[in-house]
Amino acid sequence: MFDTILIANRGEIACRVIDTCRRLGVRTVAVHSDVDATARHVDMADVAVSLGGAAPADSYLRGDAIIAAAQATGAQAIHPGYGFLSENPDFVDAVEAAGLVFIGPSARAIRAMGLKDAAKALMSQAGVPVVPGYQGAEQSPDMLATEAEEIGYPVLIKAVAGGGGKGMRLVEAPTAFADALASAQSEAQTAFGNSHVLIEKYITSPRHIEVQVFGDGERAVHLFERDCSLQRRHQKVIEEAPAPGMTPEMRAAMGQAAVRAAEAIGYKGAGTVEFIVDGSDGLRPDGFWFMEMNTRLQVEHPVTEAITGVDLVEWQLRVASGESLPCAQEDLTITGHSFEARLYAEDVPAGFLPATGRLAHLAFPAEARADTGVRTGDVISPHYDPMIAKVIVHGSSRAVALRKLRRALAETQVAGTVTNLAFLGALARHDGFSNGEVDTGLIGRDLEALTAVQAPAPAAMAQAVMALTGLDHAPGPLDGFALWQPLAQDVTVEAAGDMLACRIVTRAPGTVDVAVQDAVVAACFGANGWRFDGQPAFALHVEGASATVFGDPTLVVTRIDPLDVEAGAGASGALVEAPMPGLVRQVYVAAGDAVSKGQRLAVLEAMKMEHSLLAARDGVVAEVMAEAGAQVEAGAALIRLEEEDET
Repeated sequence: MFDTILIANRGEIACRVIDTCRRLGVRTVAVHSDVDATARHVDMADVAVSLGGAAPADSYLRGDAIIAAAQATGAQAIHPGYGFLSENPDFVDAVEAAGLVFIGPSARAIRAMGLKDAAKALMSQAGVPVVPGYQGAEQSPDMLATEAEEIGYPVLIKAVAGGGGKGMRLVEAPTAFADALASAQSEAQTAFGNSHVLIEKYITSPRHIEVQVFGDGERAVHLFERDCSLQRRHQKVIEEAPAPGMTPEMRAAMGQAAVRAAEAIGYKGAGTVEFIVDGSDGLRPDGFWFMEMNTRLQVEHPVTEAITGVDLVEWQLRVASGESLPCAQEDLTITGHSFEARLYAEDVPAGFLPATGRLAHLAFPAEARADTGVRTGDVISPHYDPMIAKVIVHGSSRAVALRKLRRALAETQVAGTVTNLAFLGALARHDGFSNGEVDTGLIGRDLEALTAVQAPAPAAMAQAVMALTGLDHAPGPLDGFALWQPLAQDVTVEAAGDMLACRIVTRAPGTVDVAVQDAVVAACFGANGWRFDGQPAFALHVEGASATVFGDPTLVVTRIDPLDVEAGAGASGALVEAPMPGLVRQVYVAAGDAVSKGQRLAVLEAMKMEHSLLAARDGVVAEVMAEAGAQVEAGAALIRLEEEDET
């Protein structure tokens, strides 16, 4: 076993690797960018080395600086985590040339699976079923359109060097192909430096089921499957293991295919073989096809660890240090069921727009495993993926695990930035998902219901209003004292996008009525604190003019200055602003152009994704204030429409 390893990553995966290293007595070296100098993974490691910069290209993608840091700190090996340099074969070559060990597969294995088109050809030769499609080198738009016609719509355009949904577009009809191709190629070039794509048949009732494999360079085993069908924008949201509805025959067929794939390339370490599965008529051994192999540890590896009892990071360290596989296939068994939910800083009603901001408060229930790289007070940076944490639960059955997931999400507390927590809770309660009826189209079909903003609960609103007015403390004998009538206070707040008028009436010490619009909540103070309409108070965090009431869902209430309300009364949809810091990738309009509501005006590249900026209403472009290639800050004015009374 190694004495010291360097972790060439950040965030929750760096912290996850450090946890196992601590248990094994292995010394760890963290690397960090300038903006991550005080990050959680830096504090957890034994030694930390600065890479400089902020953007990944200036920090976590600097392979030479990472290798130099490993040599300077006495590390014998480098763990790449996932993302960044984890699947870069040139980096693997450089690590080994420096006399260090790369904790992962060989450069040859990564190259074999690095391009989806070549990987599919290799898998076909190894007897692994592959999806019908085109994986050729010819990339002219006309030829690709012809291939798509021959495959038959709908089709998927996928970046050959892709991952995480980047450079991927679903095309339903020939008329949409050209625009989708151009967009996919642009995003692929930005993300991977390679604009080449492949075309494959889109399975209309698809499930995304992947198999965890582990090899020692000669033999391989599989650690069963994970279902990752709950996706939005081709990115996973909730994963589970084992897959619902899985039969012994199907599990054996998929496991054997995954092992053949791993052994065909002499795979060493942890990897995942991803399959697209036709779920239209149950799970059948002849109804799955190879999509790609991820030659690294996966984000969702904790659900596999939960059902097998295996620490995959420990296995990585042991095999990389020269040991053979820790166990044989027949020694591996499944116990219970596990779910993982990905908690992100993102604005779900705004189209899952990634968000930034300071985490004013962050806490997780003790009963759940929470893999996170951030703490209360940390800032979600625009330079990296906006994941806050992975919430993982395990139960004796799928039903038990799902109940534990719902409770864990309801008890997760996060304040200071918008998140997808309410969306995750809605997914966990979804009837179809609860019944195991999952496919990759579920979120898209039921998006409106899943993203609907719930009306604030009156009791939670009342608690927030009292907190924002300083009345939620233990009452004194003179609280609310007035000579002739109960003391009343009017307050205006904003919650769930609505402006609400509230009135607080203190009738006696410890007895308060809170009117929120037409609802009146009775607040009473007793031995165990405040109760609202008989309910105990929720956990709550107050910072400045905002109160966050933690529950299901979490409620954010902001006290509004009446003067601010008047000042904003004339706002319209005339100005298109950058929702976050980013690069203006394209601008599609010019001054004088007539546009319609929902029309794409520009594309902003931020947080490793492209985001379309749409017109909020019909109108005429009055001014374009940013050009393609410009780096802009959040809130920067990009395009202005003429005011409606100007036209």
